[in-house]
Amino acid sequence: MNDIQLTQAAAERIIQYTQANGGVGLRLGLKKAGCSGWAYTVDMAVEVGPDDVIFEDRGAKVVLNESWVDALRGTEVDFVKEGLNQTFKFSNPNVKGECGCGESIAL
Repeated sequence: MNDIQLTQAAAERIIQYTQANGGVGLRLGLKKAGCSGWAYTVDMAVEVGPDDVIFEDRGAKVVLNESWVDALRGTEVDFVKEGLNQTFKFSNPNVKGECGCGESIAL
């Protein structure tokens, strides 16, 4: 089983962005934030470090530090357009709760 799953829309966005900007893939992680404790971080992975793990799905790569593998295991990443906004959305089976504003999660 792939630890990180991508929807077709997410994979297409990652491939498009990495090809246009010369990156390796999408860097996914977590940071302390908000009232529930954690928020997702999304950046361009410009290189792969010795503590990084690479997941590939639908031809796109997701890079995360090995310290986040357990917290993000089983997460599905989607890319959605809502009006003028576009963003990655996460469906993580490890989340125990979310804050009311949707900005942070509890693990």
